Amino acid sequence: MRKCTLIHTLIIIMILSGSMCYGAKQPPENFDGKGYVGTLPDLNRGYEIKETKKTPPEAKPSKDFNSENELKPVPTDNPAFVNIILKPDKTSPYLNDIYEIIPLLEDISDLIDDNANVQLFNAKVYYFNKSAEYIRDKYKDKPESQFVSFKRLMDLSTHTKSIAMLRNEAQKYNPYLAYGSAGYIYNPNNITEQMDFLKTEIEETILILKDSN
Repeated sequence: MRKCTLIHTLIIIMILSGSMCYGAKQPPENFDGKGYVGTLPDLNRGYEIKETKKTPPEAKPSKDFNSENELKPVPTDNPAFVNIILKPDKTSPYLNDIYEIIPLLEDISDLIDDNANVQLFNAKVYYFNKSAEYIRDKYKDKPESQFVSFKRLMDLSTHTKSIAMLRNEAQKYNPYLAYGSAGYIYNPNNITEQMDFLKTEIEETILILKDSN
């Protein structure tokens, strides 16, 4: 009797254990929105991730430009290089100064051709005389003072100043003078002759200044 009871007890325990295991493995009744409910396999097992090694660019040493082997000497003994490439400045300060006078003289010459009024003519002559005085003071004690261009420039400065004064006086005194012996110097014909002579002198001086080198 006891043996049967023990057997029945074991059977009941086995039945209960099987029911519990079955209940644990039962999937949920509703799968909506839950996706896969099982266990995903480990896909990385047995695989090694290999990282791509980046090879840095090979650095090439730059040329040493301070090296005597890289620099070529300047061919200073080559006349073509010295005269063409280097282009040495052949002008002196004196030449630079007198070349700046040339445009002033050309302006005065144009004013004579245009028979410009006294005020405009005298203003241009005044500026020229100041430039000539600058050259005179700068080179009077130097060898340049013996140049033909220097002497001609000084003479022209004196002449233009006298003509400017003559025109200014003629404009002032003409209404009160009779063109007799005393007033002939202010006669318009005489002033015209003086202006023509001054123009010729200016043109000659310009040529001398341009040929100074």
